[in-house]
Amino acid sequence: MDDLLDDDGPDPGPGNAPEFSVSEISGAVKKTVEGAFSRVRVRGEVGRLSRPRSGHIYLDLKDDRAVLAGVIWKGVAGRMATQPEEGMEVVATGRLTTFPGQSKYQMVIEEIRPAGVGALMAMLEKRRQALAAEGLFDEARKRPLPRLPEVIGVVTSPSGAVIRDILHRLRDRFPRKVLIWPVAVQGAKCAPEVAAAIRGFNALEAGGRIPRPDLIIVARGGGSLEDLWGFNEEVVVRAAAESAIPLISAVGHETDTTLIDHAADRRAPTPTAAAEMAVPVRLELLAWLETAGGRMSRAITQGVAARRQRLGDLSRGLPRLESVLDGPRQRLDGWADRLDPALRAATQAKRMELDRKAARLGPGLERAVGIKRVALGRAEAG
Repeated sequence: MDDLLDDDGPDPGPGNAPEFSVSEISGAVKKTVEGAFSRVRVRGEVGRLSRPRSGHIYLDLKDDRAVLAGVIWKGVAGRMATQPEEGMEVVATGRLTTFPGQSKYQMVIEEIRPAGVGALMAMLEKRRQALAAEGLFDEARKRPLPRLPEVIGVVTSPSGAVIRDILHRLRDRFPRKVLIWPVAVQGAKCAPEVAAAIRGFNALEAGGRIPRPDLIIVARGGGSLEDLWGFNEEVVVRAAAESAIPLISAVGHETDTTLIDHAADRRAPTPTAAAEMAVPVRLELLAWLETAGGRMSRAITQGVAARRQRLGDLSRGLPRLESVLDGPRQRLDGWADRLDPALRAATQAKRMELDRKAARLGPGLERAVGIKRVALGRAEAG
């Protein structure tokens, strides 16, 4: 191969040129490229990008004059804190190699990072606009928080100050049952674990062996944009937007903003503030209940007194029962006094009418009986 690279004199002619097989040439080029570029950092824009079912990532790195093919093997892709996207300005670290079986070369990428905070911010804004266009951040779809949740699910790291602050604040305000779903809060595992935790809480059955939370808090302490990047991933945003359980986002400090904040039902500036949003102060609630009970008792007493007064006023406007019955009672007595003579007169009139009818009926009956008697005698004689 060295003979191919030497140029010490005129071409000796085809008769004296060394002869190589295609495989030998390919191997020599591969060895040369990998030896000269065994560790390189390349800055460029992510162009064509594909993710086949194998889990590998194929992409192009390009600038205004050239394109470099690249590949990220499945094992490396799963560990990357930042996943490449088309149009993203990145710095890729890896090695150059030739593509077996073809006269091509490519970069095997072992690490990829956005090219500075500006590139991250540009990608973040592009993603925010795309998700907002789908309606994932609409205020109309956000759910109200429960007044006093029985069970609170917390998605965070099981160790560290965040979970201690939340538990301490809940104990101070109003002790509740807390379920902790441990997750990585930065790095490559952060986004898939947080999304799985949100969906896992939602998948619990009400009344099951493990109680289903009435409220979810997703919490993490402060950090750089890169540290909080997992909470900007699309899979986390979609899980938060799809959650049927009301969700509070408490990622970072007050000045930190991530995309999960837009998808959550409420955003808390700190994890401690999230605990304060989740439950009221028990003593304040008891005082409020006592005050409300006193107001209700006074309202009932005043209402009863007002109705009693109204009833008294109405009763004074009604006539006395005796005066109401005097007229009917007097009319009844008058009717009773007139009833007896009327009955006697009616009876006398009927008796006289009966006598008249009987007087008219007597002679006729006698004649009829005489006629019948004569006819009967004749019948007997004959």
